[in-house]
Amino acid sequence: MLWAVFTLIAAAAQTARNAMQRELTATLGTVGATHVRFLFGFPFALIFLPGVMLAAGYGWPHIPAMFWPWVIAGALTQIAATATMLMVMGQRSFVVAYAFIKTEPVSVALFGLIFLGDKITPLSGAAILIATAGVIVISLKPGSGKASTLHSTLIGLLSGALFALSAIGYRGAILALQLPHFVMAATFTLAVGLVIQAALLSAYLALRDPAVLRAIARAWKPSLFAGFMGAFASEFWFLGFAITSAANVRTLALVEVLFAQGVTHFIFKQPTTSRERAGIVLVVIGVALLVWAY
Repeated sequence: MLWAVFTLIAAAAQTARNAMQRELTATLGTVGATHVRFLFGFPFALIFLPGVMLAAGYGWPHIPAMFWPWVIAGALTQIAATATMLMVMGQRSFVVAYAFIKTEPVSVALFGLIFLGDKITPLSGAAILIATAGVIVISLKPGSGKASTLHSTLIGLLSGALFALSAIGYRGAILALQLPHFVMAATFTLAVGLVIQAALLSAYLALRDPAVLRAIARAWKPSLFAGFMGAFASEFWFLGFAITSAANVRTLALVEVLFAQGVTHFIFKQPTTSRERAGIVLVVIGVALLVWAY
């Protein structure tokens, strides 16, 4: 059950990072706020890697050819997923944006079965469906037929699917390394993925909008915190991916909705409806069922 501990730590850290990125979107824009987690995250990942190697006595791993398409796919889809997530957070409340994005476990289960052969038991499948139903209930906004609401819903669902593909890509990269030590496999994959992401987005902004890079440099203090929390959360996500299927990790990660609810209520001062509370109950039931099934 170590994967469950890793997932809970990652979920808490990611909630803090997402809240910080949401605030940075106002000053840096969607692409700038997206870049913060990678630009300020990869130095910490490069610290984690030699730290793990020295502490455990691991050597530099042999990198098989199949590692690269998996890690590149994970890196690129995570960039797109983060950008679309921040777009939704700019249009809807923090917790409702989370609800759309956290339809991800169904996609993860499907993609994991197709691309990695990850098996889902009937009980785990029921847990995924119940927890996902909970986030859909949370996301419902009755009486609103506005196009903007439909637009944010579609972007949120797209973000969830992209996060699912990213999780599968990174799990595929970790498994492709075929290392006997899961901590080394996870940490190495994280470092490579963040370096790719930081390099690509830095080059893009340098060519298309260098003013955003200057704005990021001016906002280095909050960006540094967001980058650290992003790298810290990713380290524990990857540790979870190294032990169990991405579907298990991402379903338990729905506890982020509960953390987001706390952020929404206590920090952003946004009210919680009875419908949202009912959805939270379903999320809790689904998560509890998943842990019991495992």
